[in-house]
Amino acid sequence: MAKKLGFLVNSERCIGCHACEMACKNEYQLDPSIRWRKVYPLKEEGFPLPERNFMSLACNHCEQPECVRVCPVKAYTKREDGIVIQNHDRCIGCKMCIMACPYGVPQFNERYKKVEKCHMCAQRQDRGEKPVCVASCPMEALSVIDLNSFNEYGTVKSLPGFPDPSITKPTTRFVNPKMGVQIRRDR
Repeated sequence: MAKKLGFLVNSERCIGCHACEMACKNEYQLDPSIRWRKVYPLKEEGFPLPERNFMSLACNHCEQPECVRVCPVKAYTKREDGIVIQNHDRCIGCKMCIMACPYGVPQFNERYKKVEKCHMCAQRQDRGEKPVCVASCPMEALSVIDLNSFNEYGTVKSLPGFPDPSITKPTTRFVNPKMGVQIRRDR
């Protein structure tokens, strides 16, 4: 059976340091305005107590990727292991993928007039290495999972602020942050 790769984002461990973002930008020498991975603060209204929690997101390498479906020049392909690849040479910069992706993943590069996005460091994984975002996280909050063999117990498909996962069936899974206990000294 072919693999079905996805990211596991452990929001309990993520401290919002942006090391994953910076490692990605350094590895691929991205323009300053381009971010293939982004760290977002979690919205407090989704949790009972105010806390600072984060989720680190890149391409979700969806099971039903809208970018693949809408691209008029077939610049997107899905590998057998589930990684969605964008062929930069085929891209005509029409931005259809940007409009179609519910997660806002594809980024338009003004200098090249083309779109680009995370490819889960496919070439690194083909060499048996971890994606650079995973390898650089000091808290080990990111990992790559194979959904065919991954036990999803204790994980969720969405966090507050994440678009509805039923749209494209993203392969990203999350470990929900545990809420701290509020201690009052007047008791």
